[in-house]
Amino acid sequence: MSVWPKLEPASPSLSGSEGALVSVSIGVAPHYLESLLEALAQLPFPINPEIYHDAAATLVEFPAYAGRLEEVRGALDAYGFDRSSLHVTSML
Repeated sequence: MSVWPKLEPASPSLSGSEGALVSVSIGVAPHYLESLLEALAQLPFPINPEIYHDAAATLVEFPAYAGRLEEVRGALDAYGFDRSSLHVTSML
């Protein structure tokens, strides 16, 4: 017999008041990287992007809260990027 209450295991969650923490990936042609980074620098929250280069494309990845995704889309729109270049996946 245990003195500790039997608790159901909690599902792992990376979330806060702005929603779940997600991984954001944006693919661009290499010559648009500087413009994309400028667009992301205009966001009202800090990002720490990881940049992956390939011969044909460049991928920029960073974590963000789901509640901030519309701001990311707005920044892409403002700088003329296609919203379909944005991909969001769960951090878990």
